Amino acid sequence: MEQLLFSLNATIPVFLVMVIGYVLRQTHILDDSFVKTLNSFNYKVTLPVLLFRDIACSDFYSVWDTKYVLYCFLVTLTTIVVIWIIAGLAYRNKAQLGEFIQASYRSSAAVLGIAFIQNIYGTSGMAPLMIIGTVPLYNVAAVLILSFTGPSAHGLDKASLKKSVKGILTNPIIIGILLGMAVSAFRISFPVMIDKTLGNMASLATPLALIGLGAGFEGRKALKQIPPTIAATLLKLVILPAVFLPVAIALGFTGEKLVAILIMLGSPSTVSCYIMAKNMGHEGTLTSSVVVATTFLSSITLTTFLFLLRSMNLI
Repeated sequence: MEQLLFSLNATIPVFLVMVIGYVLRQTHILDDSFVKTLNSFNYKVTLPVLLFRDIACSDFYSVWDTKYVLYCFLVTLTTIVVIWIIAGLAYRNKAQLGEFIQASYRSSAAVLGIAFIQNIYGTSGMAPLMIIGTVPLYNVAAVLILSFTGPSAHGLDKASLKKSVKGILTNPIIIGILLGMAVSAFRISFPVMIDKTLGNMASLATPLALIGLGAGFEGRKALKQIPPTIAATLLKLVILPAVFLPVAIALGFTGEKLVAILIMLGSPSTVSCYIMAKNMGHEGTLTSSVVVATTFLSSITLTTFLFLLRSMNLI
């Protein structure tokens, strides 16, 4: 019972804040314009500040783990390649192939990842290192996959590649992480008033991000493509964690690192999947269905995996 309560306390509050965001949108307290601005504000300001502050306040030399970052990178690369190969051979609707692949591997690592780990440990913990190993690869792979698949596939053009590289180099979250690493590595300290200001900004990140995510939830688009939606959802929430979590445990990862890996593998497909798919000429229906299904069902699957890890005294 103690392990179950721990797991429920780690996941349910996160989803309840998302539900509040959804209710606020449905009752028109929040509108589309506000939600769009809120998501942009979270992405460009509060989440980068949170990650910057958490890393800057830690000892870089004791926190950095090359083995961990490489594991996150290699597992992400493996999942992308394997899903691309299997889906390419088995999935008949080639027009939706890119959407299926992207929605099956791409997690909401930054927003939900930080929220879950903060809820358990009080800080973003190992989420920044996990993000370094995954988010840049997420974006590069998405551009490649969506360029070579879909109804108007024309291959990877120079403009798409340039846009992808620029997006990675100017990604506020990546910039916040790198600046935090530099401050920690050079042991730079801030005056109290600056530190408190950063702390106030950082405290906004998680609740506002979850409210924005819930407010942008589009339930009407759910389950329009039932068979591929079920397949992608099972891959995202069950199969990937079931395959790679035992490997992580065998390599000795526990605690915050293991929770971050669970989020990397088993958190819902990010809304960015839908935005990128639409912007690159794909229909987007399958992507939106997978995002909705994984967001709804992850409250069950993540709680289950956390319960199992807690029962094994790994977190």
